Amino acid sequence: MSKEKKFLTCDGNQAAAHIAYMFSEVAAIYPITPSSTMAEYVDEWSAAGRKNIFGETVLVQEMQSEGGAAGAVHGSLMNGVLTNTFTASQGLLLMIPNMYKIAGEMLPSVFHVSARTIASHALSIFGDHQDVMSVRQTGFAMLAEGSVQEVMDLSGVAHLSAIKSSIPFVNFFDGFRTSHEIQKIEMIEQDDLAHMLDREALAKFRSRGLTPEAPVARGMAENGDVFFQHREACNSTYAAVPEIVEEYMNKISELTGRKYGLFNYYGAPDADRVIIAMGSVCQAAEEAIDHLMAQGEKVGIVEVHLYRPFSAKHFLAAVPKTAKRIAVMDRTKEPGANGEPLLLDVKDCFYGQADAPEIVGGRYALASKDTTPAMIISVFENLALPQPKDHFTVGIIDDVTFTSLPPKEELALGHKSTYEAKFFGLGADGTVGANKNSVKIIGDNTNKYCQAYFAYDSKKSGGFTCSHLRFGDAPIRSTYLVTTPNFVACHVQAYLHMYDVTRGLRDGGTFLLNTIWEGDELAANLPNKVKRYFAQHNITVYYINATKIAREIGLGNRTNTILQSAFFRITEVIPVDLAIEQMKKFIVKSYGKKGQDVVDKNYAAVDRGGEYKQLPVDASWANLPDDENPGNNDPEFINRVVRPINAQDGDLLKVSDFIDRPDGFWEQGTAKYEKRGVAAYVPEWNPENCIQCNKCAFVCPHASIRPFVLTAEEMAAAPFGEDRTIAAIGKTFTGMRFIQSVDVLDCLGCGNCVDVCPGKKGAKALEMKPLETQMPLQAEWEYCVNHVASKQDLVDIKLNPKNSQFATPYFEFSGACSGCGETPYVKLISQLYGTREMVANATGCSSIYSGSVPSTPYTTNAKGQGPAWGNSLFEDFAEFGLGMNIANEKMRERVTALVEKGLTCSCCSDELKALFSEWLEVKNDGDKSREVADKIIPMIEKCSCDICRELTELKGYLVKRAHWIIAGDGAAYDIGFGGLDHVLASGKDVNVIVVDTEVYSNTGGQASKATPVGAIAKFAAAGKRVRKKDLGLIASTYGYVYVAQIAMGADNAQTLKAIREAEAYDGPSLIIAYAPCINHGLKAGMGKSQQEEAKAVECGYWHLWRYNPALEAEGKNPFTLDSKEPQWDKFDEFLKGEVRFASVLKSFPDQAAELFEAAKANAQWRYNNYRRLARQQWGVDPDAASAE
Repeated sequence: MSKEKKFLTCDGNQAAAHIAYMFSEVAAIYPITPSSTMAEYVDEWSAAGRKNIFGETVLVQEMQSEGGAAGAVHGSLMNGVLTNTFTASQGLLLMIPNMYKIAGEMLPSVFHVSARTIASHALSIFGDHQDVMSVRQTGFAMLAEGSVQEVMDLSGVAHLSAIKSSIPFVNFFDGFRTSHEIQKIEMIEQDDLAHMLDREALAKFRSRGLTPEAPVARGMAENGDVFFQHREACNSTYAAVPEIVEEYMNKISELTGRKYGLFNYYGAPDADRVIIAMGSVCQAAEEAIDHLMAQGEKVGIVEVHLYRPFSAKHFLAAVPKTAKRIAVMDRTKEPGANGEPLLLDVKDCFYGQADAPEIVGGRYALASKDTTPAMIISVFENLALPQPKDHFTVGIIDDVTFTSLPPKEELALGHKSTYEAKFFGLGADGTVGANKNSVKIIGDNTNKYCQAYFAYDSKKSGGFTCSHLRFGDAPIRSTYLVTTPNFVACHVQAYLHMYDVTRGLRDGGTFLLNTIWEGDELAANLPNKVKRYFAQHNITVYYINATKIAREIGLGNRTNTILQSAFFRITEVIPVDLAIEQMKKFIVKSYGKKGQDVVDKNYAAVDRGGEYKQLPVDASWANLPDDENPGNNDPEFINRVVRPINAQDGDLLKVSDFIDRPDGFWEQGTAKYEKRGVAAYVPEWNPENCIQCNKCAFVCPHASIRPFVLTAEEMAAAPFGEDRTIAAIGKTFTGMRFIQSVDVLDCLGCGNCVDVCPGKKGAKALEMKPLETQMPLQAEWEYCVNHVASKQDLVDIKLNPKNSQFATPYFEFSGACSGCGETPYVKLISQLYGTREMVANATGCSSIYSGSVPSTPYTTNAKGQGPAWGNSLFEDFAEFGLGMNIANEKMRERVTALVEKGLTCSCCSDELKALFSEWLEVKNDGDKSREVADKIIPMIEKCSCDICRELTELKGYLVKRAHWIIAGDGAAYDIGFGGLDHVLASGKDVNVIVVDTEVYSNTGGQASKATPVGAIAKFAAAGKRVRKKDLGLIASTYGYVYVAQIAMGADNAQTLKAIREAEAYDGPSLIIAYAPCINHGLKAGMGKSQQEEAKAVECGYWHLWRYNPALEAEGKNPFTLDSKEPQWDKFDEFLKGEVRFASVLKSFPDQAAELFEAAKANAQWRYNNYRRLARQQWGVDPDAASAE
């Protein structure tokens, strides 16, 4: 009797982790997108007690870097223990040195890789084969999968083959397209594979483990006399690998009924045109091939599974003998090569053969560029040409070097039973999570197959998301985005004007809109383009005010459950009663750890999902004209490049649009052109209650509320009257008016400004109001920003927090989360030093919100001056910043030498020489060097002497630059700590600010050495067990590094003072800034992130202090403890206010009290240590003091 099939609805990462867990005794890991979740699954399963093939839990060890993880894997393998890891992209590259060692020493590990782009002219987190192609020379065998089902089926082949062959494997599949695509697949269970394990080979591996009982030496050094021949001794081992892999593939085929080979052929047996490819594109190609074969064409595809060792024998056997033309599709780019790697391998196989087919190569799908069946058809059409194009590209329009194949109209080639749906959402509104649950509900409760894929922009929460769902009666092979949906849900009404949300919606389809409008008002506010589409294509339109319902229930902006319920009720893809029952089960699973209150609120959301209404579609809409397109005076680059990308139409841009920037540079200040208007509620300023403290502007994460001071002339031209302003406070502002203006279109509605506003007599000057009620005030903002001159020169902006906010922010409207705890620090630094600021940014959250195409939040003043920003990698942020600093140092040495020569130049005027002398005195003072430089530059530009000509070329170095290195705790505490330590030890004049979220924020909240005891994080599923590293005190031990620990929400003045002292200090500085993060799960919401900082300091969780070596020179104690005595009785209450701590109570109640007590004890230990340092008798000889 055949075994009953067991199905699982999961993504590729879970499928790989499911298999890897079986064969792992140890997993050494480090988080990196998009592979992190594989390790997270393994960690969670281990914490939950899941057993592997050996009847044990897996020991999971998080390391400080990918290089460290590879080293730990190597060491563990050398002890005869099965050890594996998970990685991608730059992380895989950092493992290369150890990969050579592991392969050379024939240690059977498997590196599971969700293949991803390598950063070049720009970083991209998305998928292609650039990373795996960079390790093809290491000696690892390489196995490729093209679907979630294949990952489940073939990952075991990698493990089994590695053990039997003694050769390590890279088991790879496409990042995002396969790693994050959710499919309903057939599950392979542990018992299915356990009997396939070669126990004899495993015993042999264990016997090679290092042990003092039978000692040998591994990792010897060899000279040229023997190295070469010794290296060749492995040849027969590698030659055996293809047959071993084939043997296990046959066993998997027998188990599953799905036929696998080293190379699988799909298509006409007598095909004359054949594509060679590997990865997820093969599934889309199969759809295209079915379509072409139905028209009588003879086409096919060879799907590569075992890429290394590349078996020419098996490959040639898979290619039809009738093939006349072959196109090899590589998902990578190797500039300067004669072809990409797979193409060269294929050509080599046919080299010297009589009647060999004509072979051409092409590139596709770099950085997750969608590849559709229509594009595959274009490849086959290219092969049919008299002279096929070689080195072609598909999916882009190359109008410069003309490599691209002609684009074709998209076709709906999925199975006829397939139902397609698209959901447009806002990052962190829960849309993606709800759709993941929806797919699992359908997959687990019906016989339908299902698929889900999620597209994002680069913003954090608050960014664009689009969920692509398919359901059907047959397996789904459509490994590309939904382009012809039956159903579209638009969860953000602002998107109607921003994106083409109806594109491709099928005739007779359904549209659901979350909107605040009703009936006729809704019809009046819909764009003509949308209404016309509804009428012309017979669309059924529903609407619901999920935003209002969520507020009434108490879910804030989390509209996801309401809209998920509406989807099931409208479409009836499964019976509604079943859908409601299953949604409530998933609510307990998803939110149970957050408390019953959250569960109950989501239950209410499910029940109220039926409050949608139908909008009648007027037939006359079919003839509506296009909407009026208001003109603008924006730069050509904004309209030609930036706006299409912002409108999700970046795929339509051509190579020529980037020909002027092949090195990847981007203009600053493009973020201000977005004006998304995605906040449901924004602050309204009430001048009567305002005391002009500017606290609201100080804490605003997106610089979307600012104080403006207007002269009489500016008031006269303003589009608002004096009733919208109040008399400005301060002698230098006599006769001027004050207004706190809100950019309602760029505000993300966090509400921190309202929370910190002291107001007058308990009445706040700010109140959150619906966005639509505030739209008329956008004109007020536009006038102030564009026509009101900055008054920062009338006050000392460094004197106090209030004054600092009269300075123009040079960091605005970033892609950070609503309520972000990091960006207020970044913004403040830009206000103080922006016109001379150099920024070296570690990869992570701060680099993504600071520099993701097309949005650049760093901006410039009217003179074009502003922060210059650069990003290198994650691990080298400090060295990168030091490099920027020493380059500046070198060039300033040259400038100094030229200025000194200019003092005796006969051509230079006496006035210029006097300025040269003045500059030499103030060159290391930022503000004064700017004043003198502004006088010098016009004069040297007019002078004709050689000295001035050279100085003119170097004029940018006349102003002392403020060098700031920005990093998160993952970079500073872990992967980049060695570099950071070296940079601080160098004594160079650089400033480092670590925005400390205590987790790896950008990759989803994994634990770092900044994570405190007791916190639940990814890779600390049961709560962290060791105390947080005190990075600040470590740095202070050098004695010449300025160090400060700050929390803006707790003490605005201390934050400002620390940043000011750090920049003024002539030497290295390190500031550690507490930054609440969405990953913390603040129960009060991110609108209380500033208050959370205050609470953290108040209860003793976080401490404020400064270590200023300059004080030591004055005979004073350099250490100052700025925190007040903590209220320790509030410590537990603080922990329970964050899900990362509170969930310990739910998941591990027996250990929670112990962990909470340990967290508090550690905080007290740190505080007492700081107290001792603050009380030291500095400058006193200890021996003399004790003698007294």
